[in-house]
Amino acid sequence: MSGAFEALRGQLQEAAAAFADGPGALEGILLGLVDDVDRAVREPLEIFPVCHHSPASAVAMARRLREKQPKVVYLELCEDMAPLLTELRNCRLPVAVQAFATEVKGFPAEWAPLSVVAPITEASAEYQAIAYALDTPGVELVLVDRSADHVFQWNEREPEPSADPDAPPAEEEAALHGDAVGVEIGALRPRFAELEEHLLRHGRVRHWSEWWHQYVELPLGDSDHDTYRQVMFLIGSLFRRLAPGDTRHVRVDEDRERYMWTRMREHLAASGADPAECLYVCGAFHAASRVAEFGVEGTDGFVISPRSESTWQYGLIPSSHASIEAQFGLAGGSVSIAATEWAKNLKRTKVKQFQLEGQVGGPKRKKAAELPAPTPDPVAVDPSDQLSGFLQRPPVLDRLDEAELLGWSVEIVRAARRNGYLSSTADAIAVFETSILLAGMRDRAKPTPYDFQDAAVTCIEKDVVPGRRDVRRLVEIMMGGDRIGQVGYDALPPLARDVHDRLEPLNLKLQQRGVQRALLDIASRPELEPCSDLLWMLRYLMPRGAARPIMGERRLGERPIQESWDLALGTHQRALIELGYEGVSVEQVLEQRLRRAAYHPQATAAKVLGTVEDATLYLRSARLAGELGTRALEVLATERTVDGAPEVLRRVRRLLAHYRTSEPVLPRWIEEFVRTGYAHYCTLLPAAFADEEAGVEQVAAMLGFLFSMESLALSLGCDRTQLELAIVGSHPQEPSKVALLWAAQVQLGRLSRAELRERCAELLANPMVLPAYPRYLSGFVHALEPAPGLADFVVEAVSNAFAELPDRLLLPWLPTLITTLRSRGAELVPLLVREAGRLFPGRLAALDEWVPPWKDQPEPAAVTRKTGGGGLALLAAHPAACDAVAGLLGCDEPWGSTASTGLALLERYPDSAAALEEVLTGV
Repeated sequence: MSGAFEALRGQLQEAAAAFADGPGALEGILLGLVDDVDRAVREPLEIFPVCHHSPASAVAMARRLREKQPKVVYLELCEDMAPLLTELRNCRLPVAVQAFATEVKGFPAEWAPLSVVAPITEASAEYQAIAYALDTPGVELVLVDRSADHVFQWNEREPEPSADPDAPPAEEEAALHGDAVGVEIGALRPRFAELEEHLLRHGRVRHWSEWWHQYVELPLGDSDHDTYRQVMFLIGSLFRRLAPGDTRHVRVDEDRERYMWTRMREHLAASGADPAECLYVCGAFHAASRVAEFGVEGTDGFVISPRSESTWQYGLIPSSHASIEAQFGLAGGSVSIAATEWAKNLKRTKVKQFQLEGQVGGPKRKKAAELPAPTPDPVAVDPSDQLSGFLQRPPVLDRLDEAELLGWSVEIVRAARRNGYLSSTADAIAVFETSILLAGMRDRAKPTPYDFQDAAVTCIEKDVVPGRRDVRRLVEIMMGGDRIGQVGYDALPPLARDVHDRLEPLNLKLQQRGVQRALLDIASRPELEPCSDLLWMLRYLMPRGAARPIMGERRLGERPIQESWDLALGTHQRALIELGYEGVSVEQVLEQRLRRAAYHPQATAAKVLGTVEDATLYLRSARLAGELGTRALEVLATERTVDGAPEVLRRVRRLLAHYRTSEPVLPRWIEEFVRTGYAHYCTLLPAAFADEEAGVEQVAAMLGFLFSMESLALSLGCDRTQLELAIVGSHPQEPSKVALLWAAQVQLGRLSRAELRERCAELLANPMVLPAYPRYLSGFVHALEPAPGLADFVVEAVSNAFAELPDRLLLPWLPTLITTLRSRGAELVPLLVREAGRLFPGRLAALDEWVPPWKDQPEPAAVTRKTGGGGLALLAAHPAACDAVAGLLGCDEPWGSTASTGLALLERYPDSAAALEEVLTGV
């Protein structure tokens, strides 16, 4: 323990005695803070404490790097992300370094995919260290923090909090990191809720970002190196000692510190580097560590566990200020304000920042000159106490910059008017004056950006936001905007570069954010067809909105002619990059996903058939379709439920139609599928009819499969007796299934239409059954799937129901009918409409006199009694027909008396005359 801080210790002891009425816990905490600072300052390997995305830390880092010029820079960042840092020069910041794992081994399967991101902004100390180390010859950059695999080994995955249903939807820019776990360099925030509340209340600020800006960023902006280090050590020690006793967080923090110091000692031993020529950049929270492994002289008892067998992929993804704020719980606009303060600090302090050579999106600069000789540090001299003077110095009151505040006020009014607010010059004056008033109420001479934001909201915001952005968001944009990063072409994974290369014929700037319209006239430019194929695969693989078809569709057996697309690949660059972690081409990724879906333990026959259809539709791969089709056959044979029967039927029909028109012979797998499916559904049919859990739609789909595939199944060796036995063995109780069974019996020829009509009439005549009659109708409607020839009977049954059922029974059934027709509209509605158009009159005037054909049936008895003179008069008036018939029969007798011969004959055999009359008159 050095004597540099003895004076400070004495002052703190006196303060502890005054505030706590004697020595005790408070004295131990205060003296412990000084001990932590003393210990960190005296460490031979210089520790540089930082706070994440802090302009003061970035300026102090740039200044110290030019003074010290270390040969080795140790950085608190996941050690397995080191190879990616050289690609930062090809990106426009902010971006995030990502580790991604889809093949999870050693972790619970529900955690997959695993993702870790570390966002990097230009106004951050870590970027200054990275730029210095990568562009300075002879300097080595070593990442010493735990690997991405250890992040999940040490952390227990906590359940995600349920989303607030009343919360506004997150903006697209705030979701660039997805659900990745964030790691930040220099996380510095009180973990003691009461401490944070106390600081905010007495600092007269609303959130932690504003307190840090006011009471740390601004005072440290112009401080020297020693003052900066000691203050940051003190803050880190304070937050560490006042943290609640969360054993899990404490264990993880201490293990990280042991991990980092173990890695640094290993590197020092292997490389022989002098600790005096090294610099350790870490968060202030970890700089004030008390673990035994701390320092180059610490113990070596910590054992680093091996990584799991998970396969990790690494890349860079775009980030944004809003996504950083959302992931790490910062106030909205705080990172943008920090970027603005960074630019001001550089201009005020004249510190030259470090920037990677060729940095995309950065200011152009001349070729970097050689660094001046490093400033030698005093050797073996105890550090001086800078804390006492800093803590005793009153805050420096910045004078009001009226020009800056006036410019802000005018600009926010202009932005508000562009976004629909009825603001005027008077509002600009009000914002200006209110900002000064709020700053005075908060003991500040110069309004901060947060004071200005509150003033703008107070003076301009109304009850209703006229546009998409409110005033608070407009201030954030005005203060620097939500800068969104971009990963350059050279830093993209091979798959993403391949996508851009293959879409180059579209002549679009696909790396730009926003939506771009692509027009593909494939008929006149056949070379665009590969672009169409790729776009359809991207639509299948990427989030909704990345590639959205406006005109054109993809169907089996059809070739594209013209298509129109809305593309937003630049906006969804993260999703495209993450595709690159799964393979080297889009086709490979799609094939892997189809196989993964088909061989999933919970896969059903319908889902596997869907993968077969997708493989044929997007990849046009007969090999893959055959493999997945064989898998569908295996899954179907093991299924014991019929829940997926409707989807199976629809997909098999589409695939059969495609293969019959495009292939000379059917693939072997689909023949086996039809044969196995015929026997499978025949076996399950009786149980499905009796099972209450099986719906009428599922049973109808089973019958549809059996009847529509019957001819193919019989040609493949199936026996129709299986179906007949299944129908005979079915005894449903539910009315809709009973109607479905009757329809199947009609289709098999075991029940005539007349008998079916009689059964329906009996149901309508039975008052006890009448309330259930609508459910019989639902069964008949579903029966159109296996028996489309019954469409005329279904129209008849529904018409009779509307004519005879009372409203109290009919009206509750109408929603069921409508939903059934809507869900099956493509198959059922055309049949019913066509049949109704054939039966019903075509004009409204004829409807009053129209009689349904099924009711216009003459009575047989009345026909047999029509033996009066009508028939005799008809024969006498037209004798030629009778003469011709008599000639054919060999009768040459002349016409006799009408009263004696013809009348006697007609009275004896009236049926022929009655039938002839019916044919001629149409009655």
